[in-house]
Amino acid sequence: MRLDEYRGFVLDADGTLVHRDGDETHVQPGAQEVLAKIRASGRPLAVFTNGSHAPPETFAAGLREVGLEIANEELLTPLRSVQAHLRSEGRGESPVLLFADDSARDWLVEAGLNVVEGEEAERAEVVFVAHVDRVEFVELERAARAVLAGAALLTASYAPAYAGANGPIFSRGAMTTAAISKASRTQPVIVGKPSRAALQTISERLGAPADQLAVIGDDLGMDIALGKLGGACTILVQSGISGAVDLQALPEQERPDAAVDGVAEILDWL
Repeated sequence: MRLDEYRGFVLDADGTLVHRDGDETHVQPGAQEVLAKIRASGRPLAVFTNGSHAPPETFAAGLREVGLEIANEELLTPLRSVQAHLRSEGRGESPVLLFADDSARDWLVEAGLNVVEGEEAERAEVVFVAHVDRVEFVELERAARAVLAGAALLTASYAPAYAGANGPIFSRGAMTTAAISKASRTQPVIVGKPSRAALQTISERLGAPADQLAVIGDDLGMDIALGKLGGACTILVQSGISGAVDLQALPEQERPDAAVDGVAEILDWL
């Protein structure tokens, strides 16, 4: 396979570029070389992770600490794509009832999100759920009432869990979203992977439409689904959560264009 024709690359982090084992993070074989070869070709890249418990700069710094040179602006998360979604919907200044940890909340407020709290939350026009460690029933009820009154319900991710070193790590953001969704009888809109908002954020960053990009990741339901949504080239890295996959057994609409055992195999295609 050749990737010469693609104008930019978006890669996943965990399971693709790095592997986490408890508190330790290891760079996957070939990851540094792949990033270097993309840059040497003069084409842009981005790393999109669905993590929403911290600002994007924190994730970028973590990757740099283990040896991957990722600039702050190259690191994309739902905290960036929720802003793209709100702009595209004409809600850039709408009052937002936010479920997020302190550092993510502070980052979003500094970025210009109109966050409302307490009794002010009654006028919220958007409810956005990122990762949250603690939530009170009164907050859930307030959010459900806002959604019933017409507020949009957005979530960073609706995946129930993600892979951890000792088994699945359940998503507290998804649990919180599910509670609000159930009470308000409203399906949430995902703004992380896979979503139109994520694609818009990626295209804006890389300066190219989605169908001229290559999406590389280890999760069929997140990374490959994201690429398929935008008509991008999709490459499944089988070193992560989805593992080895019989491509022919997958429905055509879910099938990646190629699969590799590890990201190092992409080097010869660049």
